[in-house]
Amino acid sequence: MGPENALSIRDLFIMPERRTTLTCDLLAGDAPTPEPILVILHQEHSTPGRIAQILASRGYALDVRRPRFGNPLPPTLAGHAGAIIFGGPMSANDEEEFIRQEIDWLAVPLSENKPFLGVCLGAQMLVRHLGGKVAGHPQGCVEIGYYPIRPTPAGRALCPSWPERVYQWHREGIDLPSGSELLAEGETFPVQAFRHGSSYGLQFHPEVTHAMMCRWVIRSAERLSLPGAKPPATHFQDRAAYDFAIRAWLADFLEQWIAAPRATSRTTFVAHAAAAD
Repeated sequence: MGPENALSIRDLFIMPERRTTLTCDLLAGDAPTPEPILVILHQEHSTPGRIAQILASRGYALDVRRPRFGNPLPPTLAGHAGAIIFGGPMSANDEEEFIRQEIDWLAVPLSENKPFLGVCLGAQMLVRHLGGKVAGHPQGCVEIGYYPIRPTPAGRALCPSWPERVYQWHREGIDLPSGSELLAEGETFPVQAFRHGSSYGLQFHPEVTHAMMCRWVIRSAERLSLPGAKPPATHFQDRAAYDFAIRAWLADFLEQWIAAPRATSRTTFVAHAAAAD
């Protein structure tokens, strides 16, 4: 891709309607350029937030696609280092064609043992593909704001330091699929993070930047009155208390995630790589 097509992180956020490959000029010396990461988003102006910042700081390009708006999904990930499906206001139980298409497509990273990460809706799609259940809380409770999580021993083995609380924005929860390993749990929604081979699911949103939080709180204010949701001011107060630990954990987690199928060629991520937030 020539210089005329190269976009910066800022350009990606300003022009999210374009499906493009984001190239980075952050590689040192003659290190080989890593394969791009496939990023799947669900709204016209959604962004991959802090995850994009951290991956870009390590030289990864982002191949951003929105199947909801007609972008095709690749039949193979042979030309990609991994794939991430992000969240959205829709449900993994919805009957829209793009929802079914993405759930079915997950056979690609699973069969090719490529790193896959599902964030919130993306995790719920992974659960559906693996035969698990996605459903609302029996008492109608939601998680919108910061809530505590507890890493399991398997989660501690993956990342020694986990944040005490994480940012959530969901009305449905997930079962642990058969053959999967629980990495973190919560009170209202027990399954918060899990692993299935080289695929991972996170019910929470470690990618959220301050700007993203502002947009969500303003544009979806009606959801803040749902049972269990935190009031708007608490979102920002808790961010000041818990965001540093989330940022550090995310950098560590992404290192483990992208390196898992090729542990002999692991790279080191910088824990504070998202300073632009």
